[in-house]
Amino acid sequence: MKAMILAAGKGERLRPLTLHTPKPLVRAGGVPLIEYHVRALAAAGFTELVINHAWLGEQIEAYLGNGERFGVSIAWSPEGEPLETGGGIQRALPLLGTEPFAVVNGDIWADYDFAQLRQPLVGQAHLVLVPNPAHHPAGDFRLHGGQVSDVGPGADTLTYSGICVLSPALFEGCQPGAFKLAPLLRKAMAAGRVTGERFLGRWVDVGTHERLAEVERLLKDAH
Repeated sequence: MKAMILAAGKGERLRPLTLHTPKPLVRAGGVPLIEYHVRALAAAGFTELVINHAWLGEQIEAYLGNGERFGVSIAWSPEGEPLETGGGIQRALPLLGTEPFAVVNGDIWADYDFAQLRQPLVGQAHLVLVPNPAHHPAGDFRLHGGQVSDVGPGADTLTYSGICVLSPALFEGCQPGAFKLAPLLRKAMAAGRVTGERFLGRWVDVGTHERLAEVERLLKDAH
């Protein structure tokens, strides 16, 4: 199974750190955020990675290179204009092949074991969901009996972690260009084609300076 790391975000809420450094190269515990993903994916048996980039992307390529020093091979999918999550993945499909692939948002930090994703995909998507963080109390989706559904009134919700497995079939009929992933997922959910799991480990959506500091705290505690 191949894996894609989404690294095209601009990280505007992390300025001034991201004025001259792409968000995935912002460091926590002295290590760029994206390096944690590369090393964790390699440890989980993923040897072929695809990484997209836009803002200051040449710095990410220069840092990770072809992936050899991490025990993986990296194929790059540069975007002149940011294509959002859906458009970025669709553009990279020729590099990802015809089989289901893992996807990881480059701007999260987690101690999730990516080896759990290396299972046959039932349907078109499998999402890793986490308890709703303080900055996103409404959540995103419901998980019931291993199936993920769109949020209903008064539902017990969970938040999408930024980790999933997708089938290329999810993108059938999509036109090239910028588009979001969520509408495709909701359409697949309505057809009963999205499974999920709840992750209760350590997870941070590193979107702000406060949450970057939270990752630093978690890393310090771990040591």
